[in-house]
Amino acid sequence: MELRNIAIIAHVDHGKTTLVDELLKQSGEFRDNQNTVERAMDSNDLERERGITILAKATSVVWNNVRFNIVDTPGHADFGGEVERILSMVDGVVLLVDAAEGPMPQTKFVTSKALALGLKPIVVLNKVDKQDAEPDRSLNEVFDLFANLGANDDQLDFPVLYASGRSGWADDSLEGPRKNLDALFKLIETHVPTPIQTKKKQEPFKMLATTLSGDNFLGRLLTGRVETGTLKTGQSIKAINRDGELVETFRVNKILAFRGLQQQPIDVAEAGDIVSIAGMSKATVADTIADTTVTEAIPAQPIDPPTITVTFGINDSPLAGRDGKKVQGRVIRDRLLKECESNVAIKVADTPGGEAFDVSGRGELQMGVLIENMRREGFELSISRPRVIYRDVDGVKNEPVEEVTIDVDDEYSGVVIEKLSLRKGEMVELKTSGLGKTRIVSLVPSRGLIGYHSEFMTDTRGTGILNRVFHSWEPYKGSISGRRQGVLISMENGSSVAYAIFNLEDRGKFFIGAGEDVYEGMIIGEHNRDNDLEVNPLKGKKLTNVRASGTDEAVRLTTPTILSLEQSIAYIDDDELVEVTPSKIRLRKRILGSVDRKRSQKIAS
Repeated sequence: MELRNIAIIAHVDHGKTTLVDELLKQSGEFRDNQNTVERAMDSNDLERERGITILAKATSVVWNNVRFNIVDTPGHADFGGEVERILSMVDGVVLLVDAAEGPMPQTKFVTSKALALGLKPIVVLNKVDKQDAEPDRSLNEVFDLFANLGANDDQLDFPVLYASGRSGWADDSLEGPRKNLDALFKLIETHVPTPIQTKKKQEPFKMLATTLSGDNFLGRLLTGRVETGTLKTGQSIKAINRDGELVETFRVNKILAFRGLQQQPIDVAEAGDIVSIAGMSKATVADTIADTTVTEAIPAQPIDPPTITVTFGINDSPLAGRDGKKVQGRVIRDRLLKECESNVAIKVADTPGGEAFDVSGRGELQMGVLIENMRREGFELSISRPRVIYRDVDGVKNEPVEEVTIDVDDEYSGVVIEKLSLRKGEMVELKTSGLGKTRIVSLVPSRGLIGYHSEFMTDTRGTGILNRVFHSWEPYKGSISGRRQGVLISMENGSSVAYAIFNLEDRGKFFIGAGEDVYEGMIIGEHNRDNDLEVNPLKGKKLTNVRASGTDEAVRLTTPTILSLEQSIAYIDDDELVEVTPSKIRLRKRILGSVDRKRSQKIAS
């Protein structure tokens, strides 16, 4: 049976996972009466809740006696480390572009990686049945993008299909029959080269590990494409790192191949196959798994460096240990090191005290996903405000700058441009994109974007769309003003009282309601002014034996503002922390005691 290995790449929300759903259905992987879920490849709970792909996943379908190994990749720049590794094990890519939005920042990011590897993309203009679709404009923009990224003549001569992933059709022209995805299957079969199997089967076995996962029964599973040779179950092989140093020697317990959404055991893996193998205890991503006679490692793709750092510490608040079971520093450290093994875009470093760990990654979303996964596993953490990573280039301090693409209603474009300029943004493009929308492209320092998204959604009444992708390292652009407002800080330990909050509502907006546990130093709201204010949320009404001349009205509180995990991390200042437990997210001052806090401020000044 012939083989084709492809990856589906696109900007977030352009329809990758939905298209894979239809490929699975039309290839006959699902029975007619089988109960299936939408976006079957998004198997992770967080992926389903957020509607995004976080982890790259492979599947396999058979059509017209050809096996297609298909990899669904993330669309967010924060998870770009996944995309970079995956592209090294496929022979072609299907680039999906929304016919209405055209190429977006992440389209540029993933396309540049594919072109650099010499892959020849197939361009699919998706969602052409949308009311605001402009396939001709989008196609011209794709061509310009390829040219700007330095594509060669072969890559510029890309084939194009018009499609609707949700409706399950793809055609060579807009006037096609719109029946099924046969045109896409045929194009992949003819355009994507088959792995050179016959020649490479004679060489010793070699495979580059691209993703790491775990199985309750089999233990660690490394997935990759077999570059050369064949591998049999029970065979003794070794793992070597990028420098060719031996990591371990082990016996292969199991070889699993992708068949539909399942992985099935096979006896022999051949050159070109994408498989998972079990049996190793130390080997990890970017290692070469090979025959014992092999001495040279397969070159691994360099991973773009992390741009932000967040400090993960133990939870030392008065409410620590009430909610989670995993609270010790060593347990948190082991979990973070385990994350590093499978996610090469994340780096972990110990801090001098030993009770906190600096975790570096690609962006706030990636950090938010890691923290959310840990709290669901029973961890309690204290999280610092994200800090950007600086580089020293020829004695000049450089900082990461991101390309921000914003689509907003025309009426909100002025306030957005003003806010970006305050954050040291440099506008590179401003154009109307039809239907009363404006597209703004700006280069903004990463530190200027920390905490901006929620402010942006408020400024655009929830209608704006903001996308960002790493652009370059630039000389430091000067200081950026932080949060304008101060916070309301609890001065007591106990349970909040409705009467007290009601009387304090004119001081600002609250993050808590009545009957919630609070402690000294906990942030319970945002002050109307720019200074912090200590308040007592426990102060009840004084009772007397004198009857009032009328009935007391029930206290009616304004609904508190509930911040999500990402909003909380972006909201806090450098002297504050987010307390994260399995069921609660609280904001607090780093130093809880009022006297200690004032003493610290005095020393700092």
